[in-house]
Amino acid sequence: MGNQMVLQFLHLVKMTVLENPLFLSLLRLKPTLLQQQFFPLGGLLYGYDIGATSGASISLESPELSGTSWYDLNSFEVGLVVSGSLYGALIGSILAFGVENFLGRRRELLVSSMLYLVGALVTALAPDFPVLVVGRLVYGLGIGMAMHAAPMYISETAPSQIRGRLISLKEFFIVLGMVLGYTVGSLEVDIVSGWRYMYGTSCPISIIMGVGMWWLPPSPRWLLLCAVQGRGSFQDIKERATYALCRLRGRIDDNSTSEKIDELFDEISNSSEEQEASIGEIFQGKCLKALVIGAGLVFLQQITGQPSVLYYAATIFQSVGFSAASDATRVSILLGILKLITTGVAVIVVDRVGRRPLLLGGVSGIVIALFLLAAYYTFLSSLPVVAVVALLLYVGCYQLSFGPIGWLMISEIFPLRFRGKGLSIAVLVNFASNALVAFAFSPLKALLGAGLLFAAFGVIAILALLFIFFYVPETKGLSLEEIESKIL
Repeated sequence: MGNQMVLQFLHLVKMTVLENPLFLSLLRLKPTLLQQQFFPLGGLLYGYDIGATSGASISLESPELSGTSWYDLNSFEVGLVVSGSLYGALIGSILAFGVENFLGRRRELLVSSMLYLVGALVTALAPDFPVLVVGRLVYGLGIGMAMHAAPMYISETAPSQIRGRLISLKEFFIVLGMVLGYTVGSLEVDIVSGWRYMYGTSCPISIIMGVGMWWLPPSPRWLLLCAVQGRGSFQDIKERATYALCRLRGRIDDNSTSEKIDELFDEISNSSEEQEASIGEIFQGKCLKALVIGAGLVFLQQITGQPSVLYYAATIFQSVGFSAASDATRVSILLGILKLITTGVAVIVVDRVGRRPLLLGGVSGIVIALFLLAAYYTFLSSLPVVAVVALLLYVGCYQLSFGPIGWLMISEIFPLRFRGKGLSIAVLVNFASNALVAFAFSPLKALLGAGLLFAAFGVIAILALLFIFFYVPETKGLSLEEIESKIL
């Protein structure tokens, strides 16, 4: 069975990645641009943690398989293991607020790769429960910093015509990591101390991420911002920015590269970027509008029930006989495959179709799915196929819209001087609202019932649709400087 599942996973990777038009198109890019694909590894490690933890928690609590004398964990301790990385990500988002401008995008990703590595090692080798929790928190710090720095780095280095594709690729890698985590978990769940191997698998990926980011140059826009704010010699910074742009875009004509750098410098200088953004300024003018758009999107993507709908996945599949309780991990893999395929579609078309059409179409599907789930749990319980269709519709539409586009919009919408701090707030809102929904779901379900709760999520999704229609702009094909001058 184990070998068969490995073959199935390799076939999945072949079909969804190696033969995916997105992957093939990336191979046709200039090698220097292809180097930027190291940044989604932070998303892969985040997704892997979600997938692996589902199997690791089963292994850790088993008297026969945990390989520890402290396997008898109470519900609070299990919650710390499962959500420890989420709380670490919240702390990492707060830390990023203070260090983003000092470190820069590339060095922040280097730090996050080291935190991933240390966190995975501490967790995998933990001699007791407190050390295990510390490892989960450290790993979460890496998640928070990576989810903050990666969208900024790619938005500031990618050509505008493929910026959406490359930023959305992070969501594709998150889902790929989840599928990998579920698969590794199902293969190692019957091994003594299997949870150590599940968490330890993150180590080589984090090393590859660190080596790759060390190889890449800093963001030219961040370097020029340093020059405008007087943090170094202008001539030296200009030379570094020119070299960085050549590395990222391929060796092009020196004159055109220099002209592009001068053009970017003039645009940054004319945007009142001389001083580092203060906390008060973030809630004024252009940045306030960008903050409402970006934080609003990531907040709505969580409170429309995304964690909660997946919570019901195994139950729904069991109700139609697709899976026994012991096959919960296989159900997760099945949903992961659907998420991977639909995310791949979104990544491929986002720069052709645009952000707004995908958001409007996907969230409309989410509204229908949530009300179908509400109907099933209220008066259609004899038709479990309704719940299955609703679940698959929800997952597919979420991955076509909120999943990739939320992260894409928050990386594009903030002005350069405010981008680091604005993105920190948006990432913090994302993880905080995720934690809020996960925490409040069970009490609300007990109070309202599943049917009324999903109906409430449906109403929130309608409000999200109105928010997108009236307030979220289209940024397809615009440079970051054009977004700031024409939209904000």
